[in-house]
Amino acid sequence: MPGMPDQTRALPRFVDDYLLALLARASHVISVEFHSRLRAKGVAVGEWRVLATLSDGIGGPEGSTVGQLADICLMQQPTMTKLLDRMARDGLVERRGHSEDRRQVLVVSTAKGRALVAELLAMARQHEAELLARHPAREVQAIKDLLLSLIERHKGR
Repeated sequence: MPGMPDQTRALPRFVDDYLLALLARASHVISVEFHSRLRAKGVAVGEWRVLATLSDGIGGPEGSTVGQLADICLMQQPTMTKLLDRMARDGLVERRGHSEDRRQVLVVSTAKGRALVAELLAMARQHEAELLARHPAREVQAIKDLLLSLIERHKGR
């Protein structure tokens, strides 16, 4: 109507108010620079994710299953298997039989993989510190806590 304010302009754009879009955009914006640093070192993003996950000891001291790695690294199992084949050929990981369940194969980092991930973890921590330096520590912790809560409450659904 003439003379009436346009109420639709006061509303945020859908993508600026939709959590999934915001999470995806934030992840992309923040990841682009770090991923370019990985590429400069000759490391694929998938390799980085696998090595970082293995460095955390996910799965226990014997190693991680392919399924655990696929889940945490956001890949389908067949894609993870192919990636692990390449990483094994490159000497970054090795597969071992599970001590109690012969049907399971466990993946561990080699000495070469551990040396590479030590350098990459330092690079990642530095990148994160640069990104978050502009935000108060309490905000950073609140964001991390909320994201961990979202992951925990919704995984496996």
